[in-house]
Amino acid sequence: QVQLVESGGGLVQAGASLRLSCAASGGAFSTYGMGWFRQAPGKERDFVAGIVRGGSTTYYADSVKGRFTISGDNAKNTVYLQMSSLKPDDAAVYYCAASHYDSSRSSNLYTYWGQGTQVTVSS
Repeated sequence: QVQLVESGGGLVQAGASLRLSCAASGGAFSTYGMGWFRQAPGKERDFVAGIVRGGSTTYYADSVKGRFTISGDNAKNTVYLQMSSLKPDDAAVYYCAASHYDSSRSSNLYTYWGQGTQVTVSS
């Protein structure tokens, strides 16, 4: 069983930066593909960014490419999502998730989920 705990959400102005953290239990970062998803009210949960187990490769949704960076710290067993140039459209609950597969963009392929952290972007 993998436990994921997100933190770092908050209220920021458009154009600002924010870093989300996902603390994972029991070596998850080196064992599972990790991803960030987001869900705005009334919308589906969308893929944002992913990192393969061990962190050698990252991949992004087109909507955040060039603005968001996913990274991981194996020693701390933590995955980060650095978000820059935030837009009001980025506002959502952000979820960290772990998958038995690498390079997964589908939420259906992720087995473990955190509780989510709210990101609000004011214009």
